[in-house]
Amino acid sequence: MSEPSLPLQAALVSALRAPGVLPVDVGVYDEAPAAAPYPYVTLGDCQVLPDKAACIDGSEVFLQIDVWSRAVGYVEAKKISRAIVDRLDDQPIVVTGFDVVLFEIQSVNYLRDPDGQTRHAALTFRTLLNPV
Repeated sequence: MSEPSLPLQAALVSALRAPGVLPVDVGVYDEAPAAAPYPYVTLGDCQVLPDKAACIDGSEVFLQIDVWSRAVGYVEAKKISRAIVDRLDDQPIVVTGFDVVLFEIQSVNYLRDPDGQTRHAALTFRTLLNPV
């Protein structure tokens, strides 16, 4: 199995940083700097599973993308989440070294963080990748 998570991460960061994708000026990070202004997006946890079928050494990847907002209520987090889903769900994405067979949203969870100020959206995507 070829390791797809790093080139997948690069493709997602590039897709989300493209002009006009997100509704407001949003930083997109692997790990947000301590002083990152809100709102921002981070790439969350990732699980890579082998997907071996018909002599294809593919991978099934579950990846979380997190939206962080300090705006009152969930409106800002939901608008940013919607833009992410619109850009990525069942849309073409180029991952270096891999054919993207499938890229789809699995779930979106909206959470109030324990600090009482931060709203958090956790988006989970599923992708099937085959090495080229």
